[in-house]
Amino acid sequence: MKTTDLVPTRLPGHLRETLRLLFIAKHARWTGGLHPDDGNHAPYHREMRETLEGLGIELLVADTYAALFDPPAADFVFPLLNRGGFFNSEMLLPLLCNQHGLPYLGASPIVRGLSDDKHLTKLEGTARGVPTAPWALFRRGAPVDVARCPPARRWVIKPNNSSASWGVRDAHDRVQLAQAVAEIHALDHDALVEPFIDGSDIEVPVITLDGEPAMLPMMIFEQADPTQLRTYQEKRDLAGHVGYAIKRFDDPAIAGKVADYTARMADIFRPFDYGRFEFRVDHATGDVRLLEVNLNCNLWSEKLFSRSAIIGGFSHAELIETIVAESMARQIAPAAIRRDAA
Repeated sequence: MKTTDLVPTRLPGHLRETLRLLFIAKHARWTGGLHPDDGNHAPYHREMRETLEGLGIELLVADTYAALFDPPAADFVFPLLNRGGFFNSEMLLPLLCNQHGLPYLGASPIVRGLSDDKHLTKLEGTARGVPTAPWALFRRGAPVDVARCPPARRWVIKPNNSSASWGVRDAHDRVQLAQAVAEIHALDHDALVEPFIDGSDIEVPVITLDGEPAMLPMMIFEQADPTQLRTYQEKRDLAGHVGYAIKRFDDPAIAGKVADYTARMADIFRPFDYGRFEFRVDHATGDVRLLEVNLNCNLWSEKLFSRSAIIGGFSHAELIETIVAESMARQIAPAAIRRDAA
């Protein structure tokens, strides 16, 4: 996996002039600030639309799945409608693209499902020697026996397919634990339970360069209080207080382990174009555990992925162009894009 000599990939001029790119996101047409429910996701989608417009490629814009119910007048799709309000919604746009034979940004539907299902991701990690916290999974509709949960002083319980900590809660005894599982099932989601690890999250953004996974600089959400449970409201800027700082992570001993684990995990999901690999570090012991893998993750300029890219020498616009160009190189015009990049 590449970690040095990271150079942006350019989209060749003739492709800018001939290709039509369809961008689909819930708030693709948004013009305002924070959304009352989705928070910063709305300005994020607006910024992505504006950044794609800046590439000089013909851009089509849609904000519903209906844009792909019939074959669209597009040559390539950027699907960002990941949270569509129903279970496994993140897989629908890639499936519709497959139905129409349209190339699209990101991993295939079954690989998206593999990464979005935290239980399956943990199984993949365990099979490759990547340490993860012990866990128990309770599928909605199946019997629930919280005695199966690993012993802990405190548990974190989350929807098995959630993003941005949506639906996450904690428990300190098994009565609370059973209640939390029931609450997540009532949200029509499976529930994943694992011990809460005091510490901070290490995040590793990965893109594709010259057809190979490339690791951008590691970042850490350094928590003022390592026992704090990060929430959806914080991540969407819907809460006033944020108890952490986003910094580059440069502890050589721990970073070496994280890089090795990331390379093992990235190999499972190839090709995926871009994704974020998340780990939890216990500052007291130095232990590192895999948390989850987020393909098609947040690319907003204010978020961690883009901050990492800037440290790695990419502007936000160059990051987006690189991700789009590399995906097109994989599926449409590899020789043209590689030659242009050289």
